[in-house]
Amino acid sequence: MSDANEFSTQRQKKLMAITELGFEPYPRRFDLSHTLPEVLAAFSARTAEELAAESAERRAVRVAGRMMTIRPHGKAGFAHLAGGGARLQVYVRQDSVSARDWELYKLLDIGDLVGVAGYLFRTKTGELTVHAERLEFLAKALLPLPEKWHGLADVEIRYRQRYLDLMVNAEVRKVFETRSRAVGAIRNFLDAEGFLEVETPMMQTLPGGAMARPFKTHHNTLDLDLYLRIAPELYLKRLIVGGLERVYEINRNFRNEGISTQHNPEFTMLEFYQAYADYRDMMALTERMLGQVAQEVLGKTECEFAGHTISLARFERLTMKEAIVKFWPAERGPKLEELAEPKAAFRWVESFNLWARRPRALEETALRQGSGSSTQRVAGGTDAVSAGDPLMDRSTSTEPIALPAGIAPGMALQALFEAVAEHHLIQPTFVLDYPLEVSPLSKQKPGDPNFVERFELYIGGMEIANAFSELNDPAEQRDRFKYQQMLREKGDLAAHAVDEDYIRALSYGMPPTGGEGIGIDRLAMLFTNSRSIREVILFPLLRPEKHGE
Repeated sequence: MSDANEFSTQRQKKLMAITELGFEPYPRRFDLSHTLPEVLAAFSARTAEELAAESAERRAVRVAGRMMTIRPHGKAGFAHLAGGGARLQVYVRQDSVSARDWELYKLLDIGDLVGVAGYLFRTKTGELTVHAERLEFLAKALLPLPEKWHGLADVEIRYRQRYLDLMVNAEVRKVFETRSRAVGAIRNFLDAEGFLEVETPMMQTLPGGAMARPFKTHHNTLDLDLYLRIAPELYLKRLIVGGLERVYEINRNFRNEGISTQHNPEFTMLEFYQAYADYRDMMALTERMLGQVAQEVLGKTECEFAGHTISLARFERLTMKEAIVKFWPAERGPKLEELAEPKAAFRWVESFNLWARRPRALEETALRQGSGSSTQRVAGGTDAVSAGDPLMDRSTSTEPIALPAGIAPGMALQALFEAVAEHHLIQPTFVLDYPLEVSPLSKQKPGDPNFVERFELYIGGMEIANAFSELNDPAEQRDRFKYQQMLREKGDLAAHAVDEDYIRALSYGMPPTGGEGIGIDRLAMLFTNSRSIREVILFPLLRPEKHGE
C-alpha cells in the first residue's frame, strides 16, 4: 500500500471512530459568535488581567476553523485554528470538556475543521487563547496538508490545487485580497466620476473589439456558431450611441492565443467609455484613477515590482517613434526624421536584426570594458541596462524580429517598438500615436493619416492599458473593416471581422468618445509584486493532469 493510501486509510478509521462517538461526519452548520479575525480585532488589545476581570458572557466565544497545529500534553493540549486569514490558539483540558469531546480532541488531525465554544484568556506566554468548553466536529481532512517546514512550493501544484495553496501559504491569500480591493477601488472611482457599470454579452456572433483569435462554441437550439468575446468594446460603444454617455464593464475576456507570464487565455479587463472626450482625456483620467486606487489599496502611490520602486504619481509620455529612438540598443540608431518615411521601419528592422545577431563575444567584451558600476553600456548602446536587472537585461539577448511576408509598414514599426523599447518602460509611460494598420477602431491624427490617436500605458515593462479617440465615422469604419477582412483572407486569424450592425449603430451618430481598456490581472501583478499572471489568477489554465499524477 502506498503512503498516500495508508494515510487516507488511517484518516478514514479516525472518521469512523468520531462517528461512533455520536458526531455527524459532515454536519450542516455551526453557529459562530465571531470569525477568527473578529476575535483578534476585538480582544487583541486586552491584557490577561482585563480578560480575567471580564464577565464570562463578555469573553465567551464560538469560533471555527481548520486545525493547523496540535500539541497534546497529557491531560491537556493546545491547537491553532486558521480561518479568514487569521490564526487563534485553543486550549483543551480533559476536566473542562465532556468525555466525548476529549475523545474527539484525541482523534483530530492537522487539517480537520472543528468548532470551539469557550472563553478567552491569555496563556503564561501572553498568547490570546480560547479555553475550550465544548468541541464540535465539522469535517475530516482525508488527505495530508503539505509538510510544515517546507510548505507548498511546487508551482504546478500551487496553481492546480489553489485551495491547498490558499490553505498553507498566507501570502497567497493577501495577493487575492489586494486584487479584490483594487477592483473595488476602481468601481468606487468610476462610480464617483459618473460612470454606469453595465454588462454586455460574453457569447457573440462576431468576435470584435480587438485583434485576437477567438474561442468558438455552438448553440444547439439555434444551430448557431458563437464566439467567446475577445473584448466588450463594440457593445459598450453601442451604448454610447444609445445615450449612456459614461459606461464601464469589468469583464472576462477569452483569447485563443499563447500562454506566458503575462498572458492567460481567460483574463479580466476593465473597459470604460466617455462621450465628448478623446484619448488625452483618457490619459488624464487614468493618471488620477491609478494614483487613487494605489492610495486606497496600498496606502501610498508607490509599489515594488521586480526590484523597482514604481511611482503611480508620475507618468511619462513618449510617441512610439520617440521610444524607439530613446531605447535603441546599438550605437547608431534612428533619428525621428529617419522614421518619418512609412517604409523606414523595414530598414531599421534589418539594422536591429544585425545587432541582435551580433557575436556574443562582442557583447561580453563590451561588458568587461564597462565602467564597473551597476549601469553599463551594452554593445555601444544606451545606459538603460542595469546589471542583474530581470526586467532590463533582455536587451542583451533580444531575438531578431521575424516579419511575415507582405506585412504593412505600420505593423513593422510596432514590431520594432516591442523589440526595442517595451521592456525598458518600467515607470508609468504613455506610448502615443500608433500606426493606422494596427488600430482599426481609432481616429486618425489630424495632418498625419498614417497614425491614430491611441496610447498604450506601460508599467513594469508590461502593457497595462490601451486607449483610443474612438472612430465614429461609419464610412471610414467600414473601410477599416474591409482592410481587416483582406488580412483575414490572407490568413491573419487575429484580424478584425466586419460587423455590419456596429456600422449601423455608428450611422445613427456616435458622439466624440474616448475609450480605454485596462488589464486587471496585470494591474494586480504590479500591486502584489507578482512576476507571473498565474500568481494573480485563482485558477489559471493548465494542461489536464496525466493519468496517475
